[in-house]
Amino acid sequence: MVDITHKNNTLRKAIASAMVTVSKPETIDKIINKSIPKGDVFEFSRVAGLFAVKKTYDVIPDCHPLPVEYTNIRHHIEGLTIKIEVEVHTIYKTGVEVEAMHGAAITALTLYDMLKPIDKGIEISSIKLESKTGGKSDSKINSEMPINCAVIVCSDTISAGQNVDASGKYLAGKLEEMGCNMMHFDIIPDEAELIRASAQHFSDVGADLLIFVGGTGLSQRDVTPQAVAPLIEIDVPGIMERLRSYGQDRMPYAMFSRGISGFIKDTLVITLPGSQGAVKDAVQALFPHVFHVFKVRGGYRHE
Repeated sequence: MVDITHKNNTLRKAIASAMVTVSKPETIDKIINKSIPKGDVFEFSRVAGLFAVKKTYDVIPDCHPLPVEYTNIRHHIEGLTIKIEVEVHTIYKTGVEVEAMHGAAITALTLYDMLKPIDKGIEISSIKLESKTGGKSDSKINSEMPINCAVIVCSDTISAGQNVDASGKYLAGKLEEMGCNMMHFDIIPDEAELIRASAQHFSDVGADLLIFVGGTGLSQRDVTPQAVAPLIEIDVPGIMERLRSYGQDRMPYAMFSRGISGFIKDTLVITLPGSQGAVKDAVQALFPHVFHVFKVRGGYRHE
């Protein structure tokens, strides 16, 4: 199966449908009157569909076992056609599209099985996904309003040429992939005055998002949070709460990060650890969902 350990749990929903068409009005009449010899076809097929949704991972090899937290199966009669709708919800790392379609397919097959003794001309058609929500696809940036970003790597050794930066370049590349406008990338020593000056500068020139990479650990030399904290005007603590929670699920030492997040003027400032693994975790944990903060703040400031 595909590795989904890096993904976030989010509310995910899917609606799938299937069509069952009978060949004569008498079949529909018997369904409505509940006079089909094998029983109430809607109730039997609904139960079969529920079982199918919950057992999808048993029969589709690449489907992950997941907590099915809501399923609703509906039947609509339209002439000689019965439209089946299956709605499935979960809070998990992957979607429930296949579960919904599997439920629709088995509901339709159960109808077929129960109706075929009285109608030999039944047809199943158009099993399809009607809609889905949840996951990163619902949190995209408006491409007409790109977010102006700056990434600053704080490291004495990298700025002195003794080490090579990987974390900052990775982050900048990912932000560009998500549609951000990378207005500046720099590497500076881990010195409080330089960090404060950078934070002040990019809040003055109108950056929407400023991310510092490095200097958030417990070492006495790590000064990024202390340098930035006095400039923060509006704290957004949930960003770091989310990052630490995500990180600690995967690596227990994430609890030691002292990263902070908040606004300096209209610039959202986030301080991240310096390791490439921690930055990769941050990208998965925070983006693109964190961009919603700009809508909460009343839209992008450069609209």
